[in-house]
Amino acid sequence: MSWRPGKPAGVLRIAGNPETQGGFRAYLIEFLDWMAARRFSEYTIKNRRIELGYFVDWCEERSIHRPDEVTRAMLERYRQHVFHYRRKDTDTPLSFQTQAKRLISVRVLFQWLARNHHLLYNPASELDLPRPEKRLPRHILTIAEVEQIINACDIHEPTGLGLRDRAMLETLYSTGMRRAELVNLRIDDVDMERGTLLIRQGKGAKDRVVPIGQRACRWIAQYLYTVRPLYVDDVDSATLFLAKHGEGMQGKQLSVIVKKTIETAMLERFTDTHPNAACHLFRHACATHMLENGADIRYIQALLGHADLSTTEVYTQVSILQLKAVHERTHPARADKLNKAEI
Repeated sequence: MSWRPGKPAGVLRIAGNPETQGGFRAYLIEFLDWMAARRFSEYTIKNRRIELGYFVDWCEERSIHRPDEVTRAMLERYRQHVFHYRRKDTDTPLSFQTQAKRLISVRVLFQWLARNHHLLYNPASELDLPRPEKRLPRHILTIAEVEQIINACDIHEPTGLGLRDRAMLETLYSTGMRRAELVNLRIDDVDMERGTLLIRQGKGAKDRVVPIGQRACRWIAQYLYTVRPLYVDDVDSATLFLAKHGEGMQGKQLSVIVKKTIETAMLERFTDTHPNAACHLFRHACATHMLENGADIRYIQALLGHADLSTTEVYTQVSILQLKAVHERTHPARADKLNKAEI
């Protein structure tokens, strides 16, 4: 259950012994309330609570019950613990991204404790983080594969949900939006006449307006006027994409739908894709295909809502077609220069 401003702390699992005077638990509750007051997203607050829970549990297992008992040497030992930790189900280490998140949460907590004079000094001020990995996306859909997946939606099945799924996939591919952004779409966020879509409070609590193609708009319109009225159970509901019981679509539901559609399309190289990554395949495909067709990377940055251009630059690395064309045109050992005897 995620943190909500004003929600009683007892409803949630907050790490730390509540009976310890000056212990972790009271400070964690105050820290999460501070984050909520600063309008951090529920998702960020939930992750901070979970990540700090790992740290507090580790501390209390070693008889460290209060933040003022934590030293730099202890934090270094925790960093080593995170590095050497192995998942119980797979016996694999945590990714460097997950390691960094756990350590960043600890660093942010102690920074807050010091700034609010709960501690005399910040023992985490020099806590080193793992060097970030620059990994390429594992899978990139081709244009043909995108069409194969989208066409796998059964738009003629009697419930109409196949048509809804087609509209959602078309929207994901046309706009490159995130999963959470799509499930939060409202009917009035889509301007079909102008071909634009308003994304409210995307990552970083920022609104942005992005273009949406005519094909996606046509599928949205067909869903909106023929399928959605069958499922809406609240006349005041403004959520665009509804689940089969009339409530708003959830992120995990969307991931499962996309994963199942990929399986229906019988694309073998994507059968091991984790459901949570399924929606992101369309985001990667949107950016990569636009770059391969000549779009400037700064337009892609604006479309995807990236605050930093370096985040968008990963797509220039996976867009191989342009590099391949230049290589064939300029490399001296290309085929048209070979002697016939060598072929």
